[in-house]
Amino acid sequence: MSKIVSVEITHHRLPLDPPFKASWDGRPRRHFDATIVRVTDDEGRQGIGSGDLMKGFEGHEDLFIGQDPRHLERHYEVLSHINFHYGRCWPMDLALWDLSGKITGEPVWRMLGGRSDRVRLYASSGVLREPEQMADQAERYLEEGFPAMKVRFSSSSGGRGSWRDDVRALEAIRARVGMKLELMVDCNQGWRMPWDTTLPWTFKDALAVAKELERLNIYWMEEPLFRSDRKGMKELKQATSVRIVGGEMTRELYEFRDIIEERAFDVIQPYVALVGGITGCRRLAYQAREAGVQFTPHSWTNGIGVLANAHLTAGRCRCSLARISL
Repeated sequence: MSKIVSVEITHHRLPLDPPFKASWDGRPRRHFDATIVRVTDDEGRQGIGSGDLMKGFEGHEDLFIGQDPRHLERHYEVLSHINFHYGRCWPMDLALWDLSGKITGEPVWRMLGGRSDRVRLYASSGVLREPEQMADQAERYLEEGFPAMKVRFSSSSGGRGSWRDDVRALEAIRARVGMKLELMVDCNQGWRMPWDTTLPWTFKDALAVAKELERLNIYWMEEPLFRSDRKGMKELKQATSVRIVGGEMTRELYEFRDIIEERAFDVIQPYVALVGGITGCRRLAYQAREAGVQFTPHSWTNGIGVLANAHLTAGRCRCSLARISL
């Protein structure tokens, strides 16, 4: 029986040159932070996870040392208790799945059910550009083989002047590539950076934007209202033909259960490194499927988190698209 002999957590800060000006952040980002979790067994095999800072995990290593890494449900329960008392440590779950796959000699997507060995990706750019530059970017994505592209709307101070300017960027893309690319929009109204006091859209704002997106045949509208306004999301969903999407910053699995039961979204977007890990999110995938809600994992992180989402998608879901940030 394989046994865990060590859990190592390291924090890294990588420089960004030139700085990255995110659409949801008025401050240019000059570095990228990454937390890496390494779980090693008694035969020297190592599983790797990444995501949240793992604050609150220190001092709990002994709850895993000596345990079989493949007892994933047991480890999930322990991590759930740590999550309640101290903080989110779901990158540990990713590392345990990675290690379990190495022990069994199977890729994680196959361990999860092996629904498909292929995942359709959409390209997601986090930078605001002028309309013609956005059209240039769309052409590049098309040439690279992406079937779909997600366009950011300005959400922070220092962004575009108004959502009407955002719509002009969409119009430029449609004029350039027509219907060759499926287009999605991320409104980014669900949350703010700590220093950003810009108010989120009202329901009337969101509905006006939705009507413009209908005109441009946009596939989905992501986070059009503040994250707690599930009633507004459901009303918006009923008022437009555009799919309403959200959940990237939802922190608890029970909140997703309520979202699914209320049919507040057409598509939910949990991120395995932030909520529930692979173990918890695979349960959500089943709940969503039974309710007729689309499950598409969200990601804005390094490649480790992206791969974890991809394995879950391939193993459990019938997702139309999964995200890669470019």
